[in-house]
Amino acid sequence: MKTTSSMLALVFSAAMLAPAAQAHVTLEQSTGLAGSFQKLTFRVGHGCDGTATKGLTVSLPEGASNAKPMLKAGWKINVGTSGGVQEISWKGGPLPDAYFDEFVVQVKLTAQPGKLYFRVVQQCDKVSVAWDEIPGDSAVKLKAPAPVLEVLPAPAGTPLHQH
Repeated sequence: MKTTSSMLALVFSAAMLAPAAQAHVTLEQSTGLAGSFQKLTFRVGHGCDGTATKGLTVSLPEGASNAKPMLKAGWKINVGTSGGVQEISWKGGPLPDAYFDEFVVQVKLTAQPGKLYFRVVQQCDKVSVAWDEIPGDSAVKLKAPAPVLEVLPAPAGTPLHQH
């Protein structure tokens, strides 16, 4: 009985000390099928240094195209390109630091399996945070990781043109 209680206490303590990954801009979906249309939900877990979020810009990586953002009350949406990269921007809100929200877009995924990293810039009152770090070969913990989607091979016979 002591062993079980001790292990539970250890697991609970580790969970309390673990970095709050959900506090960053994250992607709700972890996987998608190659060649399919995929709904992507970007979660904003907090503002910047205690201030409200007033904008979010998502840059689509090569391998994600045909972006269609979901309308969001109180926010203006712009879909465009910057330096050849398709971007979706939401401006408005504001989203107070004490709350979280979700920003949704549908994209067409590449036919090639692999990881897609979405660079995101969160604009707040006086500062911006770029969630754009992509892991390298080292085991260094990222401070501002880019949301990532693992594109999996589509099973044979899977209809991919649904939207």
